[in-house]
Amino acid sequence: MTGGGTAVVTVELRPVEDVDLDALFDLMRDPESVRMAAFTAQDPNDREVFDARMARLRAAPDVTIRAIIRDGRLVGSIASFVIDGDTEVTYWVDRSVWGQGVATQALTRFLEILDTRPVYARAASDNAASLKVLRKAGFQAIGTEVAYAPGRNTELEETILRLY
Repeated sequence: MTGGGTAVVTVELRPVEDVDLDALFDLMRDPESVRMAAFTAQDPNDREVFDARMARLRAAPDVTIRAIIRDGRLVGSIASFVIDGDTEVTYWVDRSVWGQGVATQALTRFLEILDTRPVYARAASDNAASLKVLRKAGFQAIGTEVAYAPGRNTELEETILRLY
């Protein structure tokens, strides 16, 4: 605990291992998390598509993907990837730890190992929690875009952010 009575959040990042895949699959198909993230897999319950995507990501030289560990338990993942020459970050955190500083600390730690700048991120414009995490890390909104969001089965505004 800190002086204010708030628990100190400590997360670790490590490479994603084969043993993590079942837990990550379950996290990434939680209905409330899918709705909040919005820009998700077309069918979050399709395990074959998930496994193929994870195999591709883990083998790609321009992708860095890490498991987020809190108190010895996998609580999410964080990654960077290159799209159209720009490096973007993305993360997914177990709903059971939302609002506890896990995403903020994981992103802070990840940015320490990611030496590329600028780096970009995107979040559904109504996902205030994720936008807050990104802004705390120094990201600034640079625009918006409307795209199809499979997690909500509709067109949705997405905020684009950049960190120098």
